[in-house]
Amino acid sequence: MDLVDAASPEALVKRILQAEPNLSVPVPIQDLCARLGILGIEDLDTDEFEGGLVTDAKRSEGTILVKRGGEPRRRFTIAHELAHFLMAHHVPDQSGRFMCKSSDLLRVTAKEGDQRQRREVEANRFATLMLMSPHLLRGAMAAFREPNLQHVLMLARDFAVGKEAVARAYVQYQPERIAIVVAGNGRVQRCYRSLSFPAIIPAVGSPVPTGSLYHSGPHQPNIASDIAACNSNLWIDVKRDLRAPSLYEQVYLQQNTFAMILLRLEAVPEESAEERRLDEGWRHRFHSGRR
Repeated sequence: MDLVDAASPEALVKRILQAEPNLSVPVPIQDLCARLGILGIEDLDTDEFEGGLVTDAKRSEGTILVKRGGEPRRRFTIAHELAHFLMAHHVPDQSGRFMCKSSDLLRVTAKEGDQRQRREVEANRFATLMLMSPHLLRGAMAAFREPNLQHVLMLARDFAVGKEAVARAYVQYQPERIAIVVAGNGRVQRCYRSLSFPAIIPAVGSPVPTGSLYHSGPHQPNIASDIAACNSNLWIDVKRDLRAPSLYEQVYLQQNTFAMILLRLEAVPEESAEERRLDEGWRHRFHSGRR
């Protein structure tokens, strides 16, 4: 496979899929590694790192190191390290050796000028696209109707990828305005939003809003809750004097104190000319002191 000039994760995955058009689901990532120059995949015995890559100066062959754990997490780590091996501009911290922490495998943005963070972001994009190629993911999502965390669980099972990795991709390809908040110990950890979903008010590290469905339990672990309406002001900034959009929540509680919270935002119905005239008249009388 001629992959030398593939300078981005997207270009690299496209080239691989052109050469391997019949990859099955879940993608046989270990077999793919073997065809691309990886000599072996070995267990990594350390709590400090999640994965690593040992390779020669010319990047002609390599060995992937991966921490023991669940198969979905292990598969994503393998794909992440494969990206470091295939992308020539990824320069290791140590000669011939990449070592990646669990925080590296969650990174979706990089500080300007930080090349190390940038390569970790690129490796994560490659792993996501390689394990859940857009055409296969869109095809699987076409069978679903309204957004639902149950779909995330089904996709995670079918593609053999971690739930959070699927959540990141799910919001990207879902046509509706949604966000998925990852919470741990009752606090916001991460948030993945579709392009049309506004920024959420609770900052990373702050408590999940008291009025959220998250606190209305008891929720059954590993079972997605029903979808329920919530106060949109809990999560998004609703401008004064504007009609608040309808916001819905769904909660998936895991056994390790983590949870995913799906937020779905409905568009505010367009007001008729008569409704706008009456509303503007009421506001004028209120602010002018007339009753």
